[in-house]
Amino acid sequence: MSILLALIVFCFVAAAASLAQAAVARRELRASLARVAGAGAAASSPSLAIGGRTLPFVGRLARLALAVRPGASRDELALRLAGAGLGRRVSPDAFLALQGALLVVSIVVGALTVAAGSAAVGIVLALAGAASALVVPDRLLAARASRRGERILAELPGALDLLAISVEAGLGFDAALARVADAIEGPLGEELNTMLSEIRVGESRPVALQRLADRAGTNDVAIFARAVIRADQLGTSLAQTMRVQAGDARARRQVAAEEKAGKAPVKMLFPTVFFIFPALFVIVLGPAVLSLGSFLG
Repeated sequence: MSILLALIVFCFVAAAASLAQAAVARRELRASLARVAGAGAAASSPSLAIGGRTLPFVGRLARLALAVRPGASRDELALRLAGAGLGRRVSPDAFLALQGALLVVSIVVGALTVAAGSAAVGIVLALAGAASALVVPDRLLAARASRRGERILAELPGALDLLAISVEAGLGFDAALARVADAIEGPLGEELNTMLSEIRVGESRPVALQRLADRAGTNDVAIFARAVIRADQLGTSLAQTMRVQAGDARARRQVAAEEKAGKAPVKMLFPTVFFIFPALFVIVLGPAVLSLGSFLG
């Protein structure tokens, strides 16, 4: 009975969080369209509402998750969500509300287990569930951001080459960026389109480039943004700057690949010792052990 009640509570909280997330996504999409059309500035943090009614319990869950995570902030979480490619679909409050809901569910399950007479098991379940509620979503978000960053790094040298060719052909920097964004499919193209949208609604190029670097969360994109800002300030050739940046990006990607290849033997050591060697020993020494046993017997 206690397990059934816990499942009902979990399903209710998960459904509420999903509805809140869907509402946030719709509001953010309308705000983005309004910015591109010049209809006005969008709000910095969309409210969590369905049908015009706010959802106060979602805000309480978000505040609960913030209270148990010292040093965390909505701005830092917004950057992490943007780095994972979820900035337009998941708001910081929705992500924090999910963590808070999982935390509440783990506490409820632990309390029900304690009430059923298993105090030690209930405490362990509550502590393990609370830790998982705070750690697992963060780890999944970090893993998604890492995979997205690797895709951006793989696409960056080719994008810089195409950008240099477009600038040399006589296109302006913004027009060249638009051409590159249309030609590239993937997270880098999405980030370039977002930057171009910000420039079209009146944001300055240095600020838009800095936001691009913050959203991407990779050192190579930050270097590219600083190089373009410096070239604008000093009046140097953007095409030459892009050529140099493309070569540097390829060199850094090669170094990263060599470093990853150098770590491969160390990572293979543990599965080799714990999974391959025992089976090998059984195959090699098994017949000798059986023969010795029959001889002694």
